[in-house]
Amino acid sequence: MEGFLVRTLEKICVFCGANYGKDESYVKAAHRLGEVLGKRGINLIYRGGSLGLMGCVSIAAAVHGRRVLGIISLAFTEKNLIGKTYGKELKVATMHERLLKMKEFGDAFIALLGGSVHWRNFSK
Repeated sequence: MEGFLVRTLEKICVFCGANYGKDESYVKAAHRLGEVLGKRGINLIYRGGSLGLMGCVSIAAAVHGRRVLGIISLAFTEKNLIGKTYGKELKVATMHERLLKMKEFGDAFIALLGGSVHWRNFSK
């Protein structure tokens, strides 16, 4: 298309919960998202860990051959509150720094259902 800038997505930042949600469809959607990222050659950036929807999307992306980067606040790593991260981890000092890094590294952003806290992070 002449006159239009075409941009390739290489990394998508996904915001989602460490719980599975109230409906099985949330789990299926998270797994499917990771699968689609993998099949389309798009790498994943997320909050890190393997719990809940975060685990579903990250494991599916990794299984389908994509690089996964979990950006984790030190508060979560000190108490091992999030489980194993599939892929690389980037540890940051604060939650605010984590959000800044996610914005810095992501080409696009997706929020999966998971509560008002996640919506608040996504809208920042």
